[in-house]
Amino acid sequence: MPRRPRIDLHTHSTASDGTDRPAELVAAAAAAGVDVLAITDHDTTAGWAEAAAALPPGMRLLRGAEFSCVSPTGRGDRDVAVHLLGYQFDPEHPAIVAEQARLRAERVERLRRMTEKMAADGYPVDPEAVFAMLPEGASAGRPHLARALVAAGVVGSVNEAFATLLYNGSPYFVPKTDTPVRTAIDMVRSAGGFAVFAHPLARRRGRVVEPKVIAELAHAGLAGVEVDHPDHGPEDRELLRRLAADTGLVATGSSDYHGTNKTTPIALETTAPEALEQLLLDVTTGVEVVTG
Repeated sequence: MPRRPRIDLHTHSTASDGTDRPAELVAAAAAAGVDVLAITDHDTTAGWAEAAAALPPGMRLLRGAEFSCVSPTGRGDRDVAVHLLGYQFDPEHPAIVAEQARLRAERVERLRRMTEKMAADGYPVDPEAVFAMLPEGASAGRPHLARALVAAGVVGSVNEAFATLLYNGSPYFVPKTDTPVRTAIDMVRSAGGFAVFAHPLARRRGRVVEPKVIAELAHAGLAGVEVDHPDHGPEDRELLRRLAADTGLVATGSSDYHGTNKTTPIALETTAPEALEQLLLDVTTGVEVVTG
């Protein structure tokens, strides 16, 4: 009986906050037996070309990005930060270009302000040194500051940096102005792609939306929801699986791989081939899947 394809639809490279260059990301996926890979760096498509050029024969590549968004919680309290995975959209679509540029600028300003706040409290970090660590063209993020803290001996790991200093609501946390999630869904769809709600019930990261919000987004053009994710517990996975079945959303699974910035190996969680084929039916005028 032939082996079922191994599909990982959520990974990061040095184009944002991963530690593998796009070509190294592809090589790591190939070594792990991945047949279909998606590169989904934060608010950027900068890694697409290098990843596509590095594909070994037979491997398929979906090109995407993880959009920084904000959403109502469904409880009537203040909005919460969420992430939307957009796939196969036209990277030259004017709305995509403009919004990703704005988000990357927000990320730079946020990282600078967080670093300055830490330096003012005596931590051995310098904004210029932190930015010097970023690969050229990378989308800046808190993991870059976390790695600077590790290099300075303040913490022992990126995870420790987030747990003790860089978590949402810490004295050094600086919010950024993200895209309303419905706007982001419309933007991805207008650029010919499809959108999946990333790790919606990752409760250990902070507040999450109520399931009814995801159901409402299904009626607003959302194509799928990430069900099998390292930050989802068994009960929440089952809840999301039922929600997907009830609303017509496609259930996906992904590792959210970041290289050595996280301990999660590539393809720890995967997507069913049938789910991927259903999602690809939503691609209209966007880009095609690349095959090595």
